Amino acid sequence: MVYRVAVVGATGAVGREILKTLAERNFPVSKVVALASARSVGQQISFGEKTVLTCQNLETFDFTGFDLGLFSPGAAISAVHAPRAAAAGCVVIDNTSHFRMDPDIPLIVPEVNPQHLHLFKKRRIIANPNCSTIQMLVALKPLHDIARIKRVVVATYQSVSGAGKEGMDELFAQSKGSFVNDPPLVEQFTKPIAFNCIPHIDKFMDDGFTKEEWKLAAETRKILDPDIKVVATCVRVPVFIGHAEAVHVEFERPITEAQARAAWKKMPGLSVFDKREDGGYITPLDAVHEDDVYVSRLRRDPTVEHGLAFWCVADNLRKGAALNAVQIAEALVKMKMLDKQAA
Repeated sequence: MVYRVAVVGATGAVGREILKTLAERNFPVSKVVALASARSVGQQISFGEKTVLTCQNLETFDFTGFDLGLFSPGAAISAVHAPRAAAAGCVVIDNTSHFRMDPDIPLIVPEVNPQHLHLFKKRRIIANPNCSTIQMLVALKPLHDIARIKRVVVATYQSVSGAGKEGMDELFAQSKGSFVNDPPLVEQFTKPIAFNCIPHIDKFMDDGFTKEEWKLAAETRKILDPDIKVVATCVRVPVFIGHAEAVHVEFERPITEAQARAAWKKMPGLSVFDKREDGGYITPLDAVHEDDVYVSRLRRDPTVEHGLAFWCVADNLRKGAALNAVQIAEALVKMKMLDKQAA
């Protein structure tokens, strides 16, 4: 069985990574189309080593006959076109924030909550979680199964690629400009990002938290357990690709470091690299182009009765976005949930 696939937002950083991931993992396609805004029509994008796609206009595209739509065009655009694609019979996997907290739409990390996949049938839309949520929950799920998590305190260190190609361009331009005394041009972030850290991602909410921090808490409860308490501080750092998190977890029951390591080693998509020596841990640079979530620096948290602390790193464009979306599609195929549409 092969499928007709539309990639929406194909010219963006995540869209390009989706096309790359589909090709690398040999997803069973009979046809792939690249869709973007009118200004990108005619732009050519690679799909695998031998195929070049010519970008088509999302506004006028007819999704009839397409089996799968992988969306990453921005929330406002998905709000309009994802339901349109679903109405035409296409199953949509949306990487934007628009549908994540909709009670009728499942929010899926395939290694964590595949049991929720069947819920997509009501609206034919599946939401891809926030990048920082995905990597954290891949690490937390096996621990939650052992000792049940009560509370998570997390600080994230998020790369500029989380703000798209424009964010990466701004870091590059500011870094280059600093060596020739050019004043930094600040457009994508609230302060200069080169050689700096900015404790502000997404909009501020009335309670003082940012929307990014709220997402981590709300999405964790929807995906893993509604009773888990999460408090987050999300920081943008001058790294091009790769998000890192310092995670402190309080459990209901005792859990040892040895139990955590053993559970992690059985978890699909998770790798442990933790040596208590110089360089015995993973950094964002190490995780670029890697599919797994990596955990390091595991230790007991002595400030609570049952606590662990660890460091968590992943490529936010891959597992944090494109790869997770493709893995959802693969799960639908494996579970025979992806109906073949008539062309």
